[in-house]
Amino acid sequence: MTTPLLLLVESNTTGTGRQFAARARDLGVVPVLLSADPARYPYAAEDGLRTVVVDTADDDALWFAVTGLAAAAPVAGVLSSSEYYVATAAGLAARLGLPGPSADAVRACRDKAAQRRTLAEAGVPVPRFSVAGEVAEAIAAAQWLGGPVVVKPVQGSGSLGVRLCRDRDEVAGHAKGLLAATVNERGLRTPGVVLVEQYLTGREFSVEVFGEEAVVTVAKHVGAPPVFVETGHDVPAVLPAAQAAALVDTAVRAVGALGLGWGAAHVELRLDGDVARVIEVNPRLAGGMIPELVRRARGVDLVGAQVRAALGEPVDLSGAPDAAGAASIRFLTAGTESVLADVAAAEAAARAVPGVVDTALYRPAGTTVVPAEDFRGREGHVIAAGTAPEESAEAAETALTLGLATALTALTAVTPVAPVTASVPMSDAPGVPASGAPAREAVPV
Repeated sequence: MTTPLLLLVESNTTGTGRQFAARARDLGVVPVLLSADPARYPYAAEDGLRTVVVDTADDDALWFAVTGLAAAAPVAGVLSSSEYYVATAAGLAARLGLPGPSADAVRACRDKAAQRRTLAEAGVPVPRFSVAGEVAEAIAAAQWLGGPVVVKPVQGSGSLGVRLCRDRDEVAGHAKGLLAATVNERGLRTPGVVLVEQYLTGREFSVEVFGEEAVVTVAKHVGAPPVFVETGHDVPAVLPAAQAAALVDTAVRAVGALGLGWGAAHVELRLDGDVARVIEVNPRLAGGMIPELVRRARGVDLVGAQVRAALGEPVDLSGAPDAAGAASIRFLTAGTESVLADVAAAEAAARAVPGVVDTALYRPAGTTVVPAEDFRGREGHVIAAGTAPEESAEAAETALTLGLATALTALTAVTPVAPVTASVPMSDAPGVPASGAPAREAVPV
């Protein structure tokens, strides 16, 4: 009998991409990576992963490749671990009559502007926001919102293009750059609009949802503005009961309002007082090694659960009694232009810290690195486990400071980051109607 296939449409270059293929093999199916450029994923060659070269942005070419594979062996499931291709995978699964989320719901969810409208209309708390297709509209939106604002693409992943803008000039400059781009970092066409939103200063969290069930709440650590690089995570988050309940309730309501409820959803939120406001819902597993933290802390294998769901197999989210209880990750980023020196010694020092279970530097010694603008600027990570989040967090931070960070040798002086306040007014902007709200769209919540 021919072994069934699990088709993986593209992958993420770090994190869980490799694990998807491994879990498929564990379940007795053959993973097949469909990619325009399999060389983007070094693990594919290292692990002997079967690959098919196809233009994954061309629906007809992709369907032709899939039907060709299906003619030779049964296709048991279709998935993607990439933010950019989850809707494509969902559409293929639907055409093949296989399990998966609603492709229309995923597609709408990936448009952050459409997502915000849907959530606001459903009464799910979100930041105040506006959508702008021109620089003048972005400036007007920022003036309406008042104070520093966040300007971001309406599609994207890993904090790419997300920036805090403190005044009119910063809004204009960043919006101009985003609007000028016709394709994103994956070469896919961009929509030609940007999101301008209220800057929330409360703590950031994510709730990992599977189906309609909240699995765990994650405390997130974010680097200094104006960029929003995630520098670490703690599982589980330690919170007062009311705030913990607000985060979980809002996340589950958001998933339902968006028509999701199949498989994994990574819901990012910030606290605004005791109100949990949704920053965005990602219809996929979390990045940043969060699934690995959940596995170590709770014994819940979210990657395996996603693969099992795609194959139509039962999913168990109950966890394991022998799990550590807590896990933390800290990412190494450069504060200034630096060079990586003794990589091996730095990794060894990090591994020697009690509680550390995994550590890695991503680039070889001699590499010049610069401060991170997004996830691509992270230079390494350390993961620690413990019986409580405080224990795992302390171990991870110690291993980062006394271990991985010793590999960085600064080449330039560090420039202090200006503090951010939430009450700096924007200068007068053209195009603001008498009501003070931007002409295109403004949704207060």
